[in-house]
Order: sequence, then C-alpha cells, then structure tokens
Amino acid sequence: MKKPVVVITTSLILLLISMSGLSLENQSNKNIKVINFLNGMQGNDPFFDSAVRGVSMAQQKLGLEVETVVVGYDPAGWLPALVEVAAREDYDILIVGTDQMKGILQEIAPRYPDKRFIIYDASVNYSQCGCENVYSVLYAQNEGSYLAGVYAGLMTRSGIVGVIGGQDTPVINDFIMGYEQGAKAANPGIKVLKAYAGSWNDSAKGEQLALEMYGQGADIIFQVAGGTGMGVFKAASESDRRAIGVDSDQARIVERVDPELAKVILTSMLKNVDLSLYRALKLYLEGKLAFGHAEYLGLKENGVGLARNRYYEDATPADVRARVDQAENDIKSGIIKVDTAFR
Repeated sequence: MKKPVVVITTSLILLLISMSGLSLENQSNKNIKVINFLNGMQGNDPFFDSAVRGVSMAQQKLGLEVETVVVGYDPAGWLPALVEVAAREDYDILIVGTDQMKGILQEIAPRYPDKRFIIYDASVNYSQCGCENVYSVLYAQNEGSYLAGVYAGLMTRSGIVGVIGGQDTPVINDFIMGYEQGAKAANPGIKVLKAYAGSWNDSAKGEQLALEMYGQGADIIFQVAGGTGMGVFKAASESDRRAIGVDSDQARIVERVDPELAKVILTSMLKNVDLSLYRALKLYLEGKLAFGHAEYLGLKENGVGLARNRYYEDATPADVRARVDQAENDIKSGIIKVDTAFR
C-alpha cells in the first residue's frame, strides 16, 4: 500500500511545479546571474523596455537570477558605469545593447575572459579585439521597416508619409531605407519626408518635427526615435493623423495609460529584442550559444516583424492586410531583397 502513496505524492509535486511555471531543471539555474546593462532608460523607451522583457522572461521561464542596471542616456557615464559593473564577481553574463556600446565592450570584455557578454543591435569587431567571450546579435530592421513602408504606402490618403529618426546613424538609416523602399514599392508616386531629432528622449522635439510633417501633408509618420517618438504620437493625436511605432508593440503599451492616444498608432515595426535575448540565454544554458560570433536575425528568424494587434485589424482593410502578408512572405522566401545601410 505504500508504493501508490509515493507515486501520487511525486505526481502532485510535479503538478505543482508545472503550475508555478518552473521545472526541476530551473532550480539549478538560480545560481546563474545575468546583469542587463541599459545605456538608456526603462519605462518609456520601447527598445530598452523590450530588453527588460526578454531578461524577465528568462528569469521566469528559465529560473535565472536577473539584475537590470539603468545608467541613462548620457554617454559620459557609460564607460565608468560599465567598468564598475564588469568588475563585479557576482554575475555570469553581462548584457549590453546599441551600436554606441560596442567600442566600450571591446575594451572591457577581454579583461574578463572568465565572464560572458552579450551585445544586441550591434556587433563587436572580432578581428580587432580578443572578444571570444562575446556573442553579438544583429537585427534586419530594414526588413521589418519595409513592411511598415508597404503598410504606410497602402494606407496613406494624401500620398505623403514621414519618418523621424532619433539620430543619423547607420542603424536608424537602415530603418529609413527599408521604410522608403517599401512605401515606394506599394505606392510608386508617394513622397517620403525624413527628419532626425538628434535625441532619444526629447518628446517635445519629436512632437515639433511631427507637427511640421503633418503640416506638410503627411498623414502617417513612422517614429524611429525611442522615447522621442512619444511626441510623434501626441502630434498625431493633435492633428487627427496617424503614426507607426517602433521596437515594441507601442499601441498596446500606450493603451495602459492613455487609451485614446493608443488609437493613433496603426501598427509598430517590431524589433524583437525580448525574444532574441530569451533565445540567447536559453542557448547559453544548453551550451549552444555562439560566443566569438555575430548572428543576424530577420523576418525569417522572427528577429523583426510588424504588430498585428486589434488596432491594426480594426483600421486595416482586408486587401491591405493581404498585401502586407504577401510582402512578408516574399522577403522570407528571397523574392524581395531589401536595401540596407550596411552593405
């Protein structure tokens, strides 16, 4: 009679573990610590917020210990902050992001060969540094932006659309090139207005630039400017125009605090930093993460995409949805080649 009791007890334990979202394997992962270093802000920046979601997912599903360190947008503070964090002994993996951090990481990572580093949205130059302990992940933002451009080209009524970048950098220009190519593929006579805010956290500047574009006849603006882009949404609301978000599904984020403002965001071009970081950390636990190499994630690898939420479904005619879907399939299959600022 004792044997059935043991079996039932074990089953109950496994059931409770399953219900809690953990696994027996996850318990051993709690000794692995990840530091998520943000050279920006958390809470109002779709790019860095996506990174936070990714490591939080790894904490919940993989049982890792996670700490996020926020150092802000001032470049003067990035090097000393990373030097201080990297010198700590209480971590296994340190994650950083953006092209602006790659030079700093190239200087820091070789000093700590027993530690592991991940950089996203940029790659260290492996030929110039002893960075065998660094994994780099890049995104084909031009592919996701092509879909945003196709969408804007099909949805515009004025024949004029806009795009506002945070700064004039290769990554941002990769967004813009894909967007413009997609818009012109869908609507050959379209006019694409372009501007740079020169900042990632100046919503007033974003609002000003967007109001100018809407005043010039644009009826849809793609914001590629981080926190600055919140001003684009405000300008869209004031002008009874529409906008496209970036990096995260911004309509669903904005609706939590301002449901009316969320309605101006037709869709968002997704840079799936969250999924890529979760994937990288899972591969690390499996011993399969390619340190010493860079990996490129596009539409085919789910590294980028286009948000298809209820705002998109409500605002978008069926024929437009079909053409956007077809463009996505054609990029994945290689029929469409998207221009890039990197080659």
